Amino acid sequence: MIYKILLTDEWLALQADGETSGAPIDVTDGYVHFSTAEQVRETAVKHFAGRDGLMLLAYDETAMAGDLRWEPSRGGALFPHLYGPLRLADVVWAKPLPCNGEWHEFPDDLA
Repeated sequence: MIYKILLTDEWLALQADGETSGAPIDVTDGYVHFSTAEQVRETAVKHFAGRDGLMLLAYDETAMAGDLRWEPSRGGALFPHLYGPLRLADVVWAKPLPCNGEWHEFPDDLA
């Protein structure tokens, strides 16, 4: 599984439209940023510290194999980048990612 964090309005737009080019940073960079289970907490701290109203989406990376590339990013670690639209039909699950002050509360079944 790979993970995408979206703001509530981005999640609502994905639900309404069925697909999106992603968050503004995704559009600027030309691909949709994902994180692995090991990376997603650091992504939340780096890009969403103290923010509430987030959704955590899980995707099966094998369903996106043709458009997904693993490329070096933070500290040289390989991150999954989707060169194509983020599709609602590919979401395995979506869960709220509440913020308890400074930290986000991740689901227990993050794998």
